[in-house]
Amino acid sequence: MGRAFEYRKARKLKRWGTMAKTFTKLGKEIAIAVKAAGPSPESNARLRVLIQNAKAANMPKDNVERAIKKASSKDQKDYKEITYEGYAPHGIAIMVESATDNNTRTVANVRSYFNKCNGALGTTGSVEFMFEHKCHFKVAMKEGLDLEELELEMIDFGVEEIFEEEGEDALMIYAQFESYGNIQKYLEENDFEIKSAEFERIPTDTKELSEEQRADVDKLLEKLEEDEDVTNVFHNMQ
Repeated sequence: MGRAFEYRKARKLKRWGTMAKTFTKLGKEIAIAVKAAGPSPESNARLRVLIQNAKAANMPKDNVERAIKKASSKDQKDYKEITYEGYAPHGIAIMVESATDNNTRTVANVRSYFNKCNGALGTTGSVEFMFEHKCHFKVAMKEGLDLEELELEMIDFGVEEIFEEEGEDALMIYAQFESYGNIQKYLEENDFEIKSAEFERIPTDTKELSEEQRADVDKLLEKLEEDEDVTNVFHNMQ
């Protein structure tokens, strides 16, 4: 098993955000997907997966339907997905993903968190090269499935790593961000049950810190993760 497995194992130890924040994040992603390709899951591939993500997060069906309906109305805010980059104390690289209807507000808030925690907000590209942009799918295990054969077959679709999810009857499939659409199409055409699908930024290298130094970085991470506009925070702290 490779870095994707180890990274996922580490991230699972700390689930960011409360259930309410998770629902808010999903609601924004649904709004963006509906604005881009319409409210019908049958014709909107991204929306189909987001509905599964919502189900996996125990988001009530009524909330999902309400989010889709609202996204189709004129009252829906126009969210933009924007990524910010910077450094936390002790040279830790951070990438912040957001979904915002007011970039001026969001960038001001993000900058203030970095400043208050002795970090520095950087420019576009300042730390992105330190991370690999990945997509991953969690799919239900099929009886009698040969993992090696599946991996060989899916290499042509951009798959880099497949492994069994610990403690669950499911598979994790990792690939480059750009392969998302091809992999989703393959899984659906071959009757795999997609439980969830997300994007992640996996650091190419990690930096080890002392307990005191980790505490300094955690202060910034907590402030960022508490912001309503922030959807994901990635870093290269070991």
